[in-house]
Amino acid sequence: MSEQDGRSREAARWFDDEAGPVVRPYAMTRGRTRTAAGRLDLIAQVIAESRAERAVDDRTLSPEHVEIVERCREAPLSVAELAAELDLPVGVVRVLIGDLLDADLVRVSRPVPPAELPDEQVLREVIDGLRAL
Repeated sequence: MSEQDGRSREAARWFDDEAGPVVRPYAMTRGRTRTAAGRLDLIAQVIAESRAERAVDDRTLSPEHVEIVERCREAPLSVAELAAELDLPVGVVRVLIGDLLDADLVRVSRPVPPAELPDEQVLREVIDGLRAL
C-alpha cells in the first residue's frame, strides 16, 4: 500500500456525506472563547428584547444568533436549554449570547448566588412569626 492510498483512506474516514456541511465551533465564534458579558451560568435565563424582532433582517448576525433570538422570543430559555436545542457546545452558546447582549437583542436574568440567599434559620423565624399572628 502506498503512502498516498493511506492518506486517501484516512481522509475518507473523516468525511461523511450524510453529515452535511460541518462548521467547527471556533469558526462560529471567530476563535473567541469569552465575551465582555463575563461567564454565564448554565441556568441563567435568556430573554429576547422587544427590538429583537429586527434580528432576522440584521445581516451582521449569524444564523445561530438569529436562532437564539427566535427561540428566546417564544419563551425565556436557559443557557443549557439553548445549547441542547441548538446542538452546540455550551461555550459556543455563551459567546453567541454575549454577542447578542452587546447588541442589546437579549437580556440575561442571572440566578441568585447561594451565598446571597437568606439563611434557613431566618426563614424559619419568619414562618414562626407569621404563624404567631
